[in-house]
Parts: sequence; structure tokens; C-alpha cells
Amino acid sequence: MHTRELGRSGLKVSALGLGCMGMSFAYHPISDRRQMLALLRAAVDRGVTFFDTAEVYGPFTNEELLGEALGPVRNQVVIATKFGFDVEHMPRMDSRPERIRRVVEAQLQRLKTSHIDLLYQHRVDPAVPIEDVAGTVRDLIRQGKVRHFGLSEAGTQAIRRAHAVQPVAALQSEYSLWQREVEDDILATLEELGIGFVPFSPLGRGYLTGKLDQDSSFQAGDFRATLPRFTPEARRANLALVELLRDTGIARNATPAQIALGWLLARKPWIVPIPGTTRLSRLEENLHAADITLSAGELAAIDAAAARITVVGARYPANLQAAVNK
Repeated sequence: MHTRELGRSGLKVSALGLGCMGMSFAYHPISDRRQMLALLRAAVDRGVTFFDTAEVYGPFTNEELLGEALGPVRNQVVIATKFGFDVEHMPRMDSRPERIRRVVEAQLQRLKTSHIDLLYQHRVDPAVPIEDVAGTVRDLIRQGKVRHFGLSEAGTQAIRRAHAVQPVAALQSEYSLWQREVEDDILATLEELGIGFVPFSPLGRGYLTGKLDQDSSFQAGDFRATLPRFTPEARRANLALVELLRDTGIARNATPAQIALGWLLARKPWIVPIPGTTRLSRLEENLHAADITLSAGELAAIDAAAARITVVGARYPANLQAAVNK
């Protein structure tokens, strides 16, 4: 597995990380814990060093899962987790300094570790100045409890204000062929400041793999059933993107998922996608994308074709979209 540095932070990770949310949260049915422990260990065996979780995933159970699975190899891996939601009153946010400190102490226990490698604010909290958040994480870094500071779904002004107090190692936001909002100004800001970028849902929550269509159904409790982009009508309308990835992959003997990840890896050398999965076969499929180098001609053809496709359906319901890119 190739490695990449997140911006100019000095934090080096595998070129593809593993998003762990779906192992115990949001996507149903929830997988067997023993199988997920085995999958996490298999990822390490295959060269993955970057693992993403959060307090709210479960809540708490995802961090506990990683703590158990990665404890024996803790010095070989980078663990990223997040604070910022009021777990008891979702989706309310709470990034008060005193709460950040309490959350981190609990996270260290759940993750069975002395430090968190990368600590993200999960969403910008409009009630707490971002400078106070960055200052609190700066203090935790000085205490040795955190190594690097990150933001998730933050806009350019919040990034700049936070970075002025405590250097931001990475921004995590959704980015894929069907979600390209960060290209407007965020990627340029990250490059200017030397901040790495970690795309979550780089496979469109499974849609860009080609395994979902308008006839697919979701079990009760599956997060995707609440998203406008996952209505049957939107899934039918967006199949053109999957066909683009499939057609591109034919010449490379690659799957749509591998082309989607290869496209992201080719955008910038400081981009590290974190596709999630609960299946070993999908993990291995995704990891092979790190060996695919798309040519300039292939990238131009993908971009030209994608520009002619209008993505149908909002990314989030209005109440969740309101917290994005603030």
C-alpha cells in the first residue's frame, strides 16, 4: 500500500483509509461484531494504516470496536475520531471547550490508547467560536492526548480562522464524482494552507459501486432511506454516472468502485479517501484502486462526460444540510 502525507502536517497514512462508521451505525443490518473485528485486522494485514471513527457512531460502539481491534497494533496505525455532537440530543451540536475535554477523555478509554492521532470537530458549532475550539484542541495536543487537529464539513472561513490558532492537518468532507461542491473554493484553500483532504463517502454511500439501482431497497433504520438522492427516482436518474465509471473501467479491467477511487486519488497527492465496507471482498476491491493510475487523457474524458450529467437529488435533508460548509 502506498502512503501519502496529509498536506504539510507530517502525518503520513496509507493512500486509502478505512471509514468504519457502517460497521456499527447508519447502514442496516448492523454487522456481526466478531466479523468486523476480523475485517479491521484484515485491513491492517493488507497495509491500511488510517482508520476513521467518531463518538457519535453507535454512539460509542464504533470507537470501542476500533479500540479492541487495533489495540494490539496501535503503534502501526493512525486513528481519527471526532467530537462535536450532543449525543443525547442529536443532531444538536456541542463544541464547548469543557465538553471537548470530557469527550476526549472518554474516547481515550474506548479506543484503549494514550493519544488520538487526528481529532476532528465533526461539524462547526455556530454557538462556539471556532477559535475556542481550536485553542482547546491545541491544549490537548500540548498535553500529548491528541497529535493533530482536523475539521469536518467546514467552510473556508472556518478553516482559516481555526488554522490561525492551531494548524489544521486535515479537512474531512464528502467528495466523489457525484458530490463535487468542495471544488468550488475549499480545495484551493486547503492547498494554499497545506492542509490534507479526507473524502468520506467516496463511493457515494455505495451507489457508485453499481450495486444499487432504482429497485434496491433499504432495511428499516438505514440512513440512506432518509436522503433525497436515494429515492428510487433519483437513483434511476443518476445511473449515467455509474455507467460512466463502468465504461471507463472496462478498458482498465477495473470495477466502477476502483475507477471512482482512482479518480479521487488522481486529483491531488494530499487527498486520502476513506471508503467504508463491511465485507472483505469489497475491502480488497477498494484497496486495488491504489494501484490504478489514470492518465491525463482518461481523467479529462471522465470530467468531460461527468460535466454533461446532472446529479438528481439533494445530498441531505434540509435540517442536515444546514450544518455543512459553515
